[in-house]
Amino acid sequence: MWFSPDWYLPKGVHAAFTDRIGGHSVASFAGFNLGQHVGDDSEAVALNRSKLSAGLGLKNEPVWLNQVHGTHVESLPTKESLPTADASYTDTPAQVCCVMTADCVPVLFVSADGLEVAAAHAGWRGLCDGILEHTVAKFSSRDIRAWIGPCISKRHFEVGPEVRQQFIEHQAEAEQAFTSHGDKFLGDLPLIVRQRLERVGITDVTDSQLCTYANPERFFSYRRDRDTGRLACLIWR
Repeated sequence: MWFSPDWYLPKGVHAAFTDRIGGHSVASFAGFNLGQHVGDDSEAVALNRSKLSAGLGLKNEPVWLNQVHGTHVESLPTKESLPTADASYTDTPAQVCCVMTADCVPVLFVSADGLEVAAAHAGWRGLCDGILEHTVAKFSSRDIRAWIGPCISKRHFEVGPEVRQQFIEHQAEAEQAFTSHGDKFLGDLPLIVRQRLERVGITDVTDSQLCTYANPERFFSYRRDRDTGRLACLIWR
């Protein structure tokens, strides 16, 4: 149902990424779907979320976000019950930063001293527009580590020339992340994530190298299945 990233974390900081194995959801959402917005039975999702919190021993519930492929970063704690944001940041103990994905790139952040953490949802639009840079800007520390979670790999991420051009207009090096594929292109989102992070001074980046699209038994994938569940990527201290 979840695993700990193969990533060096400072003492007292914890992280997890969920898969689809186990849980209470059925049909296209089977089994450990955590998204309440995808058409799954709400009670099943609530049970899955409860199981996640209990299994991880969380003191507070994860702060679930209304993700809109934007660039807003919500600081925790928050008074909003469902903040509209695509990343969350905290320097407060026991606050759980969490994003949901099903092909988009989840990126976790931690300061080297372990006092600040964040989670970002980087779909191609948010990635292009600067969600990662906005997340990093929340940190007081400049010594930050990042982890790239399971996402769609270059082999399966086909886009039109207009998407490629938008990335190149933001950063010329992005051209390296695209390969011609007929009249379209295959895009390497994890490479673009690395490029964007390097530009803001983050070079300590660990990539899970796991593809959501290519692992149907383990991960949900929107591009592969359309009608599907959501995975969660969490970090807290």
